Amino acid sequence: MKKTFPVILVALLLFFALQPESANAAESAVNTGDTTFILFSSALVMLMTPGLALFYGGMVRKKNVLGTIMQSFIIIAIISVQWVLIGYTLAFGSDNFHLIGSMEWLGFQGVGMAPNPDYAATIPHQAFATFQLMFAIITPALITGAFAERMRFSAFIVFTLLWATFVYDPLAHWVWGVDGWMRNLGTLDFAGGTVVHISSGISGLVAAYFLGKRKGLGSEALVPHNIPMTLMGAGLLWFGWFGFNAGSALTAGSLAASAFIVTNTAAGAGALAWAACEVYRHGKATALGIASGAIAGLVSITPGAGFVGPLSAIVIGLLSGIICFFFVSVIKHKLGYDDSLDAFGIHGVGGTWGALATGLFASQSINPAGADGLFFGNPHLLTAQVISVLATIAFAGLSTFIILKLVKAIFGNIRVSEEDEIIGLDLTQHGEDAYDSSSLESGLAFITHTVPLSSGPI
Repeated sequence: MKKTFPVILVALLLFFALQPESANAAESAVNTGDTTFILFSSALVMLMTPGLALFYGGMVRKKNVLGTIMQSFIIIAIISVQWVLIGYTLAFGSDNFHLIGSMEWLGFQGVGMAPNPDYAATIPHQAFATFQLMFAIITPALITGAFAERMRFSAFIVFTLLWATFVYDPLAHWVWGVDGWMRNLGTLDFAGGTVVHISSGISGLVAAYFLGKRKGLGSEALVPHNIPMTLMGAGLLWFGWFGFNAGSALTAGSLAASAFIVTNTAAGAGALAWAACEVYRHGKATALGIASGAIAGLVSITPGAGFVGPLSAIVIGLLSGIICFFFVSVIKHKLGYDDSLDAFGIHGVGGTWGALATGLFASQSINPAGADGLFFGNPHLLTAQVISVLATIAFAGLSTFIILKLVKAIFGNIRVSEEDEIIGLDLTQHGEDAYDSSSLESGLAFITHTVPLSSGPI
């Protein structure tokens, strides 16, 4: 069976690859300006995942930096394949019971050069699918910050594949897919407050509880090993977020410009608010705090980026910095969970605030295709946002717990051994060291119980 499985897999891939492509639309149906904008935005969003790798990588101890960065990079590879094979059709295929997409685009069959007017009428269907792929990539990568420094790499790969297929793809259909139930409810989520940030934050919290605390937490200093690396990652995230939010307009027009400016404004406000909280509480503003505040502001503006104006963005960003700072510095310690790099404290909490804030500040004067929020006379939008937030929390949390139980049943244990955790994930999971080649040799010798690499040919 093990020998025949690869043959069957290759045969299936060849079958799909040899199917005729759908006919291209007339060139006049494709707007080259919009297409260029979306392809560039897709590249910006793709850059966010390596940026996240640096952001997270700088915050862990040096013995875990490659293991942490590796998690983000392998996700790019996993989801790039999963999305083409099954992810895109589950998320955006024609509706089944308002819950999941059909199999019509399995293996990207029918996803051609012609625009799909249900989603984006001026760009090739493949351009839209590619843009959405980049969201599907970064979402599970965000979760890794919650369980950093303690998950087995093999278990992590299986968890990621299952989570993307059974959590992210259905949620994307609920909110963005034609006839998805949250979309029909009137939920507004311009670029992923519920689909990306709440889902990943809540899933990270569940994973943090499931795996338990890092060894030494509370009894020794588990300090970031490279803050400049984290700041570089934060800068790349901020830069890429313009593609994330402005690109979600799907056309190079006034709505994209509006989303661009509110994204930048909220990020700045979040950074200032977090810094002010640090000065009030500790007497000093830190580089890590300013970076965290900027990310909190970016997270919170994401669901409303295409529906609110710059002044609303300032309020949303300021409050996100304050709220997320409070959760990270106070609530986390009171509840005792080990959200290593504050995936829940920033993405889960910031995404929740952003989704609710959209229900307050959204205005049809910004986007006539949206809806007015509570502050503009429409309480029904806030109700829809609350329902969507609660449903996302319940679905993502329960599904993640079930997936973790399943992965544990497969591997016996998701977490690395205590011995491996002491040595570090770089050596025990990957046989590499980020900074010291002598440690690499001794670590590999320990792991494999063979002679050191230096005593034999390379």
